[in-house]
Amino acid sequence: MGEPLPGASPSERPSEDRLDSWKEIATCLGRDVTTVQRWEKREGMPVHRHQHDRMGSVYASRAELDAWARGRNLRAAQESGNNGPSPNPPAQPPRSTISTPRTRWTSVLPLALVGAALAIGAGLWFQRTEYFWRNPIADARFQTVTDFDGAEQAAAVSRDGHLVAFLSDRDGQTDVWVTQVGSGQFHNLTRGSAPELVNPSIRTLGFSPDGSFVTFWVRKQDGSSGTDISVWAVPTLGGQPRPYLEGVAEFDWSHDGSRLAYHTPGPGDPLFVSNGDRRSEGRPIFTAPDGLHGHFPLWAPDMAFIYFVQGSLPDKLDIWRIKPAGGTPERITSHNGLVSHPILLDRRTLMYLASDPDGSGPWLYSIDVERRIPHRLTSGLDRYTSLAASADGRRLVVTLASSKRTLWRLPIADSPGEVSAAARISLTTSTGFSPRLGPNYLLYVSATGASESIWKLANGAGTELWIGPGAQVFGGPAISPDGRYIAFSVRQHGQTLLYVMQADGTNARIVADSLDLQGAPAWAPDGQSITSAAADDHGVPHLFRVPVDGRSPALFVQEYSVDPAWAPDGRFVVYSGPDVGTTFSVKAVTAEATAHPLPALTLTRGARHLAFLPGGRALVLLRGEIQHKNLWLVNLETGAERQLTNLTPDFDIRDFDISPDGREVVLEREQERSDVVLLDLPRP
Repeated sequence: MGEPLPGASPSERPSEDRLDSWKEIATCLGRDVTTVQRWEKREGMPVHRHQHDRMGSVYASRAELDAWARGRNLRAAQESGNNGPSPNPPAQPPRSTISTPRTRWTSVLPLALVGAALAIGAGLWFQRTEYFWRNPIADARFQTVTDFDGAEQAAAVSRDGHLVAFLSDRDGQTDVWVTQVGSGQFHNLTRGSAPELVNPSIRTLGFSPDGSFVTFWVRKQDGSSGTDISVWAVPTLGGQPRPYLEGVAEFDWSHDGSRLAYHTPGPGDPLFVSNGDRRSEGRPIFTAPDGLHGHFPLWAPDMAFIYFVQGSLPDKLDIWRIKPAGGTPERITSHNGLVSHPILLDRRTLMYLASDPDGSGPWLYSIDVERRIPHRLTSGLDRYTSLAASADGRRLVVTLASSKRTLWRLPIADSPGEVSAAARISLTTSTGFSPRLGPNYLLYVSATGASESIWKLANGAGTELWIGPGAQVFGGPAISPDGRYIAFSVRQHGQTLLYVMQADGTNARIVADSLDLQGAPAWAPDGQSITSAAADDHGVPHLFRVPVDGRSPALFVQEYSVDPAWAPDGRFVVYSGPDVGTTFSVKAVTAEATAHPLPALTLTRGARHLAFLPGGRALVLLRGEIQHKNLWLVNLETGAERQLTNLTPDFDIRDFDISPDGREVVLEREQERSDVVLLDLPRP
């Protein structure tokens, strides 16, 4: 009914289509008469006039107005003739002339697509940057638990958060201690009955699920060349220690106490899961590849995964997780550093300790196990050596540590040298470590801020030979047989580099930049190459020969091998094998890479440096516990051993070197002070 009849003039259109006055036209368009008259004059709105009537007598067709309205694109600024604001708002077409569904979608759909794209992009950006991430310990309340002289370490907290256990040497030897939070009272639970308790590579202390026992890792000599590693327990209220999990190195009970995850000290640290029983006779759900380790097992709160630390000790590690039924492990972090002590505050929030790429730390870190973006939680120079949490994740206990490293001289005599015979070396730097003795001079490494440097001490004067921004010198420098050159390995800007320079610090140059170097380098006796370990794609180190003339490095030893030391005559090189439990073996190959016989040598983890006495018939090494060792001399022809030092328990050797004439030894001593600190997190 609204369309004109074919061939009809405007005056002949149906009456329902015709508007016969300005008022009717204005009403149809929803505007006043003045506005529609202006539109007719300035914008060509179709209005007709009767030829026989006065100028004000008009009429219009609804259909023509509809067509005009659809084709018109009004702008508010154009509603007045001078482009100024219009005194009247833009016209709205009649309700019947508003866009059809197709027109509406044509204009709305592009906007909707743009909006959706922006929303998706913003969501991805927020997820990638974790814009809404929040530090889980931002509002934590810190409380110091201990303030003893010496070292407190390996702190643990009971599931209810009321009890804290830790190791301390407060009474002379290292013992297991316990305190009730807020009581200010401390109780020595072992009183010297446990011979060796310290192992920073694992979680050595814990609580039984009900808190009635403190559990601890123990290493005992079994009367042969091996050791007996087990988990023992002592009543929290005091009593006699007794075996808890024999043959187990580490463990973790599930949150409901129904399942046990543990690993044994065998090669690859085989990981087992048992249902209720203390031990399982079944197959392990996971064993680390040859030469690697798997420590710190941790149940997820929902028991969907077991988290653990895997890699090469001491500082090529990361956190992984695996389903309790086994399968392929899933990597969670990518630090490839010193990573330890993982805890879960909830199903997704993982906290742990990790060192930075420059070797500094370890610091407190947190990561969402789904998004996997690591966040360092602490700043400054604080260093952490342990981390544990209550069952609800609201109370944490950490060990906050600081260490001091100094150098000491000690003559080599026929009887074991005492501490009283040692003399501290005066240095111009605040710290000194990794000592190496050359002809009439001493080399050592010092740390300043985030950088480490190599220093030379000669005739009582210290000289800085080399420093690199953000550089970490690892393994200790190596002095060429003639004393004229120095080789050293550096970790800098995420890369490992092997340098050679003259003994006065000049002409430093890189001789290897394509290897993932590990451990200490050693000069070949002819001075034409340097032997150093480098990791393969699986993180297992092998010895390489690196020519100093710029030729490419070449693989030397096929099996796990690190920290070489050449016999002075160049016939063979000795090196360290992989850790098994807490020990490693010493092996040797000839210059042609064939096996060379040695007396059976099994040493304890903690320090791997080996040094020959002049003549090459005797080897000097470190024997003892992980935390405390003495120097021993081994005759490589007869196998006879002789103790060279008899140091007190608080004199911890971390490195050493023998003078070229074999009459003096320089010792690196580490003195650590640490305290236990509680962190109470607010309730969500």
